[in-house]
Amino acid sequence: MENINLKEMATQVRRDIVRMVHQVQSGHPGGSLGCTDYLTALYFSIMDRKPGFDMDGKDEDLFFLSNGHISPVFYSVLARSGYFPVSELATFRHINSRLQGHPATHEHLPGVRIASGSLGQGMSVAAGAALAKKMNNDNHLVYTLHGDGELQEGQNWEAIMFAAHHKIDNLISAIDYNGQQIDGPTDQVMGLGNLRAKFESFGWMVMEMNGNDMDDVLKVMAEAKAATGNGKPICILMTTIMGKGISFMEGTHEWHGIAPNDKQLEEALTILPKTAYGDY
Repeated sequence: MENINLKEMATQVRRDIVRMVHQVQSGHPGGSLGCTDYLTALYFSIMDRKPGFDMDGKDEDLFFLSNGHISPVFYSVLARSGYFPVSELATFRHINSRLQGHPATHEHLPGVRIASGSLGQGMSVAAGAALAKKMNNDNHLVYTLHGDGELQEGQNWEAIMFAAHHKIDNLISAIDYNGQQIDGPTDQVMGLGNLRAKFESFGWMVMEMNGNDMDDVLKVMAEAKAATGNGKPICILMTTIMGKGISFMEGTHEWHGIAPNDKQLEEALTILPKTAYGDY
């Protein structure tokens, strides 16, 4: 797609998120809003994607969403970038919809490569996919997104160790470092410690990024792409604000999995101006 204003598209995606979650009074707006800038940049600027959708993903970049509960932002970005009709966003979480609460492959929704309802599994899948690309002499990259609270799942660390040992240097994994999870701040639920030191000790290259600054996202992601192929997988510690873009939702775990009521939706849509891309 050409001539996309990334910041304006991010605003439209945020409008989609709150409308989708409000309509069914179910879903996860907080993390979705926080990761909007990253996913918008990824799909509209950073990734090398082919038209249409091929599950094998040969000769193109791949993305795996590990923290699948932020499906509203994923679905919006997939639709807005052409994988399926934007009008289908109106079916979010409806019975028999392809847009279920957590992405799944059973519905055969274009753009979705793995089911990611259970946390902690995306790193393993991504490492395998990236290793397969190396074995197939496919020089494209694999991107992943993970929640910081999700790193409390032990399977991540086995995959992190695996990726470094096998020098899977075509893998760029972003951590949504918002310090919040469904039960409260991560440092109160189960502290993560020094994530930079942990990833580096496991043999990864680590970068840091403001995930709510589109310019910084584009800059750091370009640096990450340039650093691939050097023998180490890359971790990006992406600082975000849960609920970013809607002032009364920002910075608290309380909006992790709560839908806005009618009045709150009206207020949110006042804060987020209409865009040229239009509501579904």
